[in-house]
Amino acid sequence: MDAVDQKKPHVLFIPYPAQSHIKCMLKLARLLHHKGLHITFINTQSNQKRLVESGGTHWLVDAPGFQFQTVPDGLPSATDDGIEHIQSAAELWTYLGISFFDSFFDLVSRLESPATCIVCDPFITYTNMFHASEMLKIPIILFWTMAASGFMGFYQAKVLMEKGLVPLKDECYLTNGYLDMEIDWIPGMRGIRLKDLPEFILVTKRDDLGLNYILDSARAADKVSHMIIHTFDELEATLIKELKSIFPQIYTIGPLQLLLNEITDNETTKINLNSYSLWKEEPECIQWLQSKEPNSVVYVNFGSLAVMSLQDLTELGWGLVNSNHYFLWIIRADLVDGQPAVLPQELEEVTKGKGFIASWCSQEEVLNHPSIGGFLTHAGWGSVIESLSAGVPMVCWPFSHDQRVNCRQVCNEWEVGMEIEGKVKRDKVEKLVRELMDGIECQRMRKKAQEWKNIADIATSPNGSSSINIDKLVNKITVLSKK
Repeated sequence: MDAVDQKKPHVLFIPYPAQSHIKCMLKLARLLHHKGLHITFINTQSNQKRLVESGGTHWLVDAPGFQFQTVPDGLPSATDDGIEHIQSAAELWTYLGISFFDSFFDLVSRLESPATCIVCDPFITYTNMFHASEMLKIPIILFWTMAASGFMGFYQAKVLMEKGLVPLKDECYLTNGYLDMEIDWIPGMRGIRLKDLPEFILVTKRDDLGLNYILDSARAADKVSHMIIHTFDELEATLIKELKSIFPQIYTIGPLQLLLNEITDNETTKINLNSYSLWKEEPECIQWLQSKEPNSVVYVNFGSLAVMSLQDLTELGWGLVNSNHYFLWIIRADLVDGQPAVLPQELEEVTKGKGFIASWCSQEEVLNHPSIGGFLTHAGWGSVIESLSAGVPMVCWPFSHDQRVNCRQVCNEWEVGMEIEGKVKRDKVEKLVRELMDGIECQRMRKKAQEWKNIADIATSPNGSSSINIDKLVNKITVLSKK
């Protein structure tokens, strides 16, 4: 960056090293870059390699003032021995906890232009980022890449601990109906049960690593003056009003893709060259959809991290086949826990008539395709907000993290979905898919989903709430950078 560049705010983006977090933070980074800020986006070395190989950085040629930097993740380079090494989430988490702080300081010391602000994922603050912020005298803003209700779900770890309700007394509380208890103290939220909260909170041991990790992330909200949340005011109006009374400086800036779509035609073309994905997307998915009638296909994808048993995968597959609807099904190579994600031969044969199976796709492009009539999802926030943005109703099968509370909101508050409750069974899947695509509830949910799409479009229009909040955020970063 040259001398002229140094007059502008220089923001360091630090995502949690997972697909959905990187994708969301990268979209905000590109928006802020479009608004005139300089960006350094910090990935782990392996994730940056994957992003480059999937085509996610092609646009950098025409983006002066935007750069990627990397920190080590503990893996040797594949070029060292010709082997592509695999690392578990726990191994990565542990390594970054030990090494990230020093690596980050080394990186910052080598930047040509001094950093003036940090936008940090709360789930990476365990690496001592607040201490780094103090030492460098750089203000830090937390970016929750989730709904306001998702944030509040995680924040309850702190509240439940203060009330003495966690850890649970013993393991019988996990199965005796105790978790069905409705929580009536969350400001701006209703109908949330203990079992809708992240599973790491509902444990029986005070020294549980997951519980303490969530507690640290929740307490991070109390340590900052400014927070960003990937939602829009109209979607969670009551909750956001309550949140702003607790945390005054909150910026709601979603849906980010719709804000990117508002960029001028010339720049929009550049934006859409990039998928933000760590996986190579298969264009054959879109080609297959082209041959299908409007609203005739159910899209099935459980995100980048969820895993299931082979039995669950098989039951799900038979449910899809028996529903007699076309389906586009994303099956990652690591979707099945502990073994290859391979369908039984009989099931694989019958899917050929109605289904198309791929390992990854351009999800937003798929959801906005006219042939898509519904989405069977794990209810990760990235998937939910992308489905709302496209006006597509959902069947939710939540696995972990904020997915449970997202599912509750999708079904009860926003009225655009149904839940697969309990153990997945083919008859249950068949029934819900039929209901999603052409049942009694189908038209009501589609109408409601279209209403939310229209509201999201307004929120991200030039004078909409999220557009205004992006400008407020840029102004705030500019002010903070001058202190």
